[in-house]
Amino acid sequence: MKKNKVLMFYNPYSGNGIFKDNLDLIIEKYQERGFQLVPVRGSRDQLLDAVMKTINQDEYRQIIVAGGDGTINICVNAMVENGINLPLAIFPSGTANDFATYFNMPDTIEGMIDVALDENIIPADVGVVNGKCFVNVAAIGHMVDVSQKTNPELKNTLGRFAYYLTGLTELSDLRPVSMKLTTPDRVYVEKMFFMLVMNGTSAGGFRKVSPDSEVNDGLLNVILFRKMPIIEMAPLALKVINGDHLEDHRVLSFKTNRLLVESDEDIPTDVDGEHGKKLPLQFDVLHDRINIHVLKEEKEYYEKIKDSSDFGL
Repeated sequence: MKKNKVLMFYNPYSGNGIFKDNLDLIIEKYQERGFQLVPVRGSRDQLLDAVMKTINQDEYRQIIVAGGDGTINICVNAMVENGINLPLAIFPSGTANDFATYFNMPDTIEGMIDVALDENIIPADVGVVNGKCFVNVAAIGHMVDVSQKTNPELKNTLGRFAYYLTGLTELSDLRPVSMKLTTPDRVYVEKMFFMLVMNGTSAGGFRKVSPDSEVNDGLLNVILFRKMPIIEMAPLALKVINGDHLEDHRVLSFKTNRLLVESDEDIPTDVDGEHGKKLPLQFDVLHDRINIHVLKEEKEYYEKIKDSSDFGL
């Protein structure tokens, strides 16, 4: 059976509208190659789930997802829940696009189309927290719901800088909380300001939050920012920008494929930029669960790393 269909899931409200404004160009380029695009507008999660329940994967070449990390999250959850194993082409059109940043996705629509129509594909892990998937980051703490409090119009106008402005307003409310982290190898008891469980490398536009992450090593990177005087936050933030924070005594960092996060307090959580579930949180990894269209050089880098057996498995 000929794989001449492409499922296209897009968020018309993401970022600056780069995808929506170029929708006709994308359709034209795909039709020139003999593909039929099946669009699903990202207005309701249930609609995508219903579509994926009925599609015949033998008829489809790939899935396109256009939007930010939250849109990718919805798409990947629907894929996993419905046993969909089609390659995923990412058109980053959100505010931060942190997951796409890991793969160095092009920022022009023409570049995105070229990557999607090419055949360079690599596997990627999917994180799982309390039974729901995430692609890039789960965050925990009184400061990490910044993206939820950022005005959507401000995000679309200022982009990543809007997150930083909102984050500054949250500093006065920052307070430490007691946490218990349990892995297969060790139990950690900490007082922290906030923590991140990373699959990718960047979060909130900070490109080097987890500089040693590999999205296909079967591991999640845990980064916890310990209780500290507020005055020390600014110099530590500079370290985070440069990716030099992991060895800092104010930061706890480790890798694991399974993690339980507990606390006696009610703490905000955030998963790929959207509201997360209440604690306790159980984290696991679906190793190499999705396949991503990438640039040729990214495919070559993956093959080099794989051959050198540097992955954590």
